[in-house]
Amino acid sequence: MGAGSSTEAEREPLLAPSHPEADSPPVNSRVYGRRWLVLTLFSLLALMQGMVWNFWGPIQNSAVHALGFTKSDIAVLVLWGPVGYLPWFLFMWLMDKKGLRASLLLSTFFMLLGAALRSFPLTDQPLRRWLIHGGQLLNGLAGPTIMSAGPLLSTTWFAPDQRATATAVASLFCYLGGAAAFVVGPLVVPAPTTIRDRIQLVLYEMIRLVLCLVLCSPPLIGCSGSVFSTSDWLLWFCLLSNLRFLMIALAYAVPTGVWAGWSGVLDMVLTPAKVSQVDAGWIGFWSTVGGCVFGVAMARFADSIRGMLKLILVLMLAGASLSSTWFTLTCLSRVTHLPSTAAILYTSCILLGIFINSSIPIFLELFIETVYPVPEGITCGVVTFLGNLVTGLLLFFLTFYCTDVSWLNWCLTGSCLFSLVLILFFRESYDRLYLDVFVSV
Repeated sequence: MGAGSSTEAEREPLLAPSHPEADSPPVNSRVYGRRWLVLTLFSLLALMQGMVWNFWGPIQNSAVHALGFTKSDIAVLVLWGPVGYLPWFLFMWLMDKKGLRASLLLSTFFMLLGAALRSFPLTDQPLRRWLIHGGQLLNGLAGPTIMSAGPLLSTTWFAPDQRATATAVASLFCYLGGAAAFVVGPLVVPAPTTIRDRIQLVLYEMIRLVLCLVLCSPPLIGCSGSVFSTSDWLLWFCLLSNLRFLMIALAYAVPTGVWAGWSGVLDMVLTPAKVSQVDAGWIGFWSTVGGCVFGVAMARFADSIRGMLKLILVLMLAGASLSSTWFTLTCLSRVTHLPSTAAILYTSCILLGIFINSSIPIFLELFIETVYPVPEGITCGVVTFLGNLVTGLLLFFLTFYCTDVSWLNWCLTGSCLFSLVLILFFRESYDRLYLDVFVSV
């Protein structure tokens, strides 16, 4: 059953000294008004990281014309994001040992250095391409912290009845940045004409924005409050031997990983249905934006009825399964004889993106509850790594089977159904919520 909104008493310290001294001052836990500023700045960092990662895809035709890129160059520039996740354990260790501020400052430094490397106006095109690839890799190295630190930030700064909302905002802005690139890039950079200066202008503006965020960021101080550390073998034993965690980790990684790979080649998927590249970009944009908005709304709803995360996920995954099945069968209209209009394709794609993207913050909150008191950063680092691994495998197979990509639609439908079955058999628990709210001393 759900729980009501937290009261002031719930925000008092859970454990008090057994024999407090008479002259010792009372210890009170507080939430600070500046937590919203911290959340805003972190979300803007995530937005910029997503925009930098997805900058080249929406303007690939212009980049080919102005910088001499090939289609392979564009594909590799996109792949630097998952590649940057390979040393994820080092970033999770830093987050656990040195705290949120140190790990975010390092990630922001990678973003700033990567944006600077991409912006050198060299006339030597081969050297400049290497610098652009290096800049994309450095931006990818910021991904493990940016995509995993949301639950840690919400735990450190926010009260129990605001955590899911804060997690949703922090975790979804990275995806919103990727969606914004679909609009910002084509609007600023015109179709292939005289476009080199426009591309350079956007690169310079990204440097300026990242630098402003670095200078304006307040100290992000706090720890996860966990009794474990990344070097503790008990931590990894708790994770890898926890069947419920493995179930929900697969339930998260498989559909979100397949969706990320599928949406990355959405133009290729929709081409047989005679959907233009511009329309495919707008479908990808509205799918992500809709998922972000709906995800924040569902997270706020989860905060108000705490203890109902599994039910919310079941409803979202059921909607994703129905939407993906609808889209897949519509694309096979010659066999199924279902109507295949632009409105139907747009609706099914956008609904699919809304259901999958909005489930991400709910998954992250349920991870924390399932394995508490394992550190939030470590838990989310593991599952986001698994999601990137699934994306990488899907794109790897796509390089061999790229003639007919209808199998991608079936993979997406199967992944949603697979996740739904796992969630239905998942036994939820709310250890952190119980400790925060229901335990009184």
